[in-house]
This record gives sequence, C-alpha cells and structure tokens, in this order.
Amino acid sequence: MTPTQGRAGRLLGAVTSRDGDRVTTLELFFDLVFVFAFRQVSEIMTHDADAAGVVRGLVTLALVWWAWTSYSWLGNQARASDGVVRIGVVGATAIMFVVALAIPEAWHDLPGGLDGPLVFVVGYLLVRTLHGVVYLVAAGPDRGLRRQVLVSIGVSLTPSAALLVAGALVGGAWQLGLWVAAVVVDLLLVYVTSRAGRSWRLKSATHFAERYGLVIILALGESVIAAGALAAREPIAWPVLGVALLSVGLAVALWWSYFHHLAARAEHEVSRHDDAERAALAVDAYTYLHLLLVAGIVLVAVGIEEAMVHVPASEPLGWFAGAALGGGTALYLAGTVLFWLRVSGSWTMPRTVGAVVALGLVPALAAAPPAAAVGLTAGMLVVLLTAEQALRGRAAVQVRAAA
Repeated sequence: MTPTQGRAGRLLGAVTSRDGDRVTTLELFFDLVFVFAFRQVSEIMTHDADAAGVVRGLVTLALVWWAWTSYSWLGNQARASDGVVRIGVVGATAIMFVVALAIPEAWHDLPGGLDGPLVFVVGYLLVRTLHGVVYLVAAGPDRGLRRQVLVSIGVSLTPSAALLVAGALVGGAWQLGLWVAAVVVDLLLVYVTSRAGRSWRLKSATHFAERYGLVIILALGESVIAAGALAAREPIAWPVLGVALLSVGLAVALWWSYFHHLAARAEHEVSRHDDAERAALAVDAYTYLHLLLVAGIVLVAVGIEEAMVHVPASEPLGWFAGAALGGGTALYLAGTVLFWLRVSGSWTMPRTVGAVVALGLVPALAAAPPAAAVGLTAGMLVVLLTAEQALRGRAAVQVRAAA
C-alpha cells in the first residue's frame, strides 16, 4: 500500500500516513535512545533512594515521555522514514541522546563542566520545537491540524519552557516546584486545547497501538538491564542467579499482563470508532494513561536494582525498594485498568484487586530477603493473571451457552 501525498507533501517531502501503516525502522532506532533515558531516570531514583528522589525521577520521566509521545503522533501523521520527517526524527534522536546524557546532572550538577540542568532543558526544548516545526510541514493543507499544532506550541509549550528554564537557573528546592509546575501546565493545557479543538488526526490505529506496545517493551527491557547490569558486577553465585532469574520472571509477568489480550483488544476498540473519537481515545488511552504504565515499570526496575544491591549483604530489602516493587506494580496494574476502561468502558475488577494487593504487600516486601520479595511480586502477578484468564474463559463459555 503506497502512502498518499498531498501537494504540500510533495513539495516539502512529508508523506502522509494511511490506515494500516506500521512502525518504521527509523522509529525503532529513535526509541533506542529512550531505553538509555529510562535507565538514567531510574539512576536518579536510586541515587537518593528517598521520596524526593522518586519525585525528581518521575518529573524527569514525564518530560522524557512527553518528548517521546510527541514524535509518536508525528510518525502517525506522516511516514517517519521519508522526507522532512526523517530529517526531523534523526535530528531529534541526536538531541535526545544529549538530553539522556544530562539526566543525572539535571538535578545534581557536577563541577567542571557545562551546567547540567540547562543542558537538559535546552536539549528538551529543542526536541519539542523541532517536533512542532516538522509537524506543521507534515500537516500539509490540513488547516485544523496546523492550527492545533500552533496552539500546542503557543499555549502549552511556551509557559512550560519558561518554568523549566527558571527552575534550571534557580536550582535547589525551587527547581523541583517549578519543574513540577512545568509538567502539569504542559500536560494539562495540551489536554484542554486538544479537547477544545479536536483537530488531532489518528491516521493509523495499527501504527499507534504498535508504537505504544513497543515502548512498553523498551521499558521492560530497562528492568531486565537493571537486573543484569548489577548481577554482572557480582561473582556468579546462586543468590545472584536466583534474584536475576526471578527479575526476568517478573518482567515476563508484566509483559503478559499487557500483551495477552489487552493490547490487541484495545487496538480493535480504537479502530472501530470514527476519526474524531478515535483521536480522542488515542490522546486519553495512549498519550496520557500509558505514562502510568511506563512509570510503574520504571519503579519496578528501581526495586529490582535495589534487590540486586542487597543480595550480597543478605539483608531485608528495605522500605524504599519494597515500596518501589509493590508501588510500581500497583501503579502499572492501575494504569492497565484505566487504559481498558477508557477504550472499552468496562472495568476490570481482578486487576483493581491486584493493584490494591500489590500496594498492601509493601510492608512484607520491605521485610523480606531480596529473592523472596521479587519472587512474591512475580508470583502475585502470575496468580492474578491466571485467575483473570480463568474468569474470562468462564464468561466466554456462558456467552456461548446463552447463544
């Protein structure tokens, strides 16, 4: 199937996407930078190992996410592997690599080099500005979409940029407050203006669902890297191998909870709506609610990393790591509940119960040895998903019997 080109697309080299288009290899290459960025975010949390460090990490993650999700919409509007969009994605990849390098110094600047917070902010704003410029080209003759892009830049990015720059300059406690405000302002104003204008276009539901499924894979990959990187620093021993393998099992359980039925069913639900409602669903379910899923996975990765650190000492996991494992799992499950609720209108009670149970397990996880804590988290997920599968099978039998 050959993508169509409008007159503006032919002149400027933006090839409009069509329904059924899939993710390009250039987009996959672009995503590699974000594996590194997610890893750097988890380093912020483990560096301080306290509530303030977690908040700083989540704020950084939200900014990184907003850069990534912006380009997911761009790649859905026009083929990322062609024309000016390709140039923009390649440029954004290079700049985002610099942004990812600066993440550890975004909050704790090291002496003797460039100003870390400013490097992070300037790079991030360059990525967002480049996205806006290329999106205007990719919109072609679609005046409604061009107006929506301009509103997004002027109404949300401009005040957010001012807050980010101010926070980078003042530093300290003020930086956290200003950057939290920047994230809230950007996400809130984009949402409000998107709802008011309703001019975003979702060209291919297949591309969009695949794009966000891949970012879940990338985040899960970061959790495996967290276990493997620390395990590789220790002598190979049964306790180290045990925690490493249980960590992989936990990552598999998280993968299962998203890709077994949920991802494909959600794509089907989005595809069956008309253009305006389909774009609105994509904004809510993917752009916003998937941030909860990725944040949950990153927190789980922090818990896994802390578990690997505690293996040689043979000591309890501790409250910070226990809260990261249990809280991250709870956040992830809650995100899948809200995701499915938005696309289908149905509430998934087993996962709601699972999120509550995961949160309630935090004290037990904190007091348990590392292997037991990771194994308990993975085991809880396996029991939950097995029960969910059994309930779904029973419901399907009842429907067939009624027919």
